[in-house]
Amino acid sequence: MIVTVTPNPALDLTWHVDRIVPGGTHRADTGVARAGGKGLNVARVAHAQGAVVLALATSGGETGAEFAAELASSPVPHELVPVEGATRRSVALVDEHLGDTTIVNERGINPTVQEWDALKAAVVRALRASTAEASKPVLVLSGSLPPGAPDDLLPALIRIGRDAGAIVIADTSGPALLAAAEAGATVLKPNAAELAEATGIEDPIAGACELLHRGASLVLLSRGADGMLAVTADEVVRARLAHPLAGNPTGAGDAAVAAVAVLMAQGEKDPTALLRRATAWSAAAVLMPLAGEIHPTWPDLESSLLIDSPSLTALSRPSTERTPR
Repeated sequence: MIVTVTPNPALDLTWHVDRIVPGGTHRADTGVARAGGKGLNVARVAHAQGAVVLALATSGGETGAEFAAELASSPVPHELVPVEGATRRSVALVDEHLGDTTIVNERGINPTVQEWDALKAAVVRALRASTAEASKPVLVLSGSLPPGAPDDLLPALIRIGRDAGAIVIADTSGPALLAAAEAGATVLKPNAAELAEATGIEDPIAGACELLHRGASLVLLSRGADGMLAVTADEVVRARLAHPLAGNPTGAGDAAVAAVAVLMAQGEKDPTALLRRATAWSAAAVLMPLAGEIHPTWPDLESSLLIDSPSLTALSRPSTERTPR
């Protein structure tokens, strides 16, 4: 079973406009409201591809009620921990002319100590239940933490996963990224900007090696149109498309995490195999209008990937990928 935890979920609001003009007034058709947050996007993708999943998140306030209702209408198995603070919102404006997306994320409200304890207890229960499954348990911790969240929250969740014998994948940023490495997360998936910000190291391979030195086993480094790197103590591999895709990139990183979770739950450990699938699903997500979905042509994308072991010079260009929420 794949258990995803979204500590700072959001009600995703998406509008498509002909062209975004700074300072202008825009008209759009009725937007789409969807229960979102990185862990939920991971769960949606993995579930749609046939994996056994359970999505865990918090929910509170009027926004949380709409969030919970939308999630209840989906086929994704889930459990929501009630909290007092209102679930945050994330607004995406898709520019149809440029094929680009502008995003505004609310920061979120920090749950109480008791509410965090309830979420941890839900993770423990889910991982205990997963021992009955044939697949390897995988715990995915995805997304930002609300302001004021306890410093030990992410390490505590990682310890819960490790104690349960689960593979732990963390997709986060800032100090939490370093904390996840030091707590022994199996896989980390930063993008280039997050990695440089967290480690203070501009070189992507050196930055990834710093996370390995701190305790991670595999770093998947997403670099937007420049593809993705898999970095272990023994090798560096890059996968990329020959030509970048235009579309909505907001769920691309989540799809990559879903790919790794699904394969590792099946027992796959080879970094190149994980990288290929992650890159293909990430690209396939760009072709979809909403996060949490991948285009059915992903096998074609995977078969067309260019795989190599890049030099440091080839990696010197800065990535333009967005920082995930």
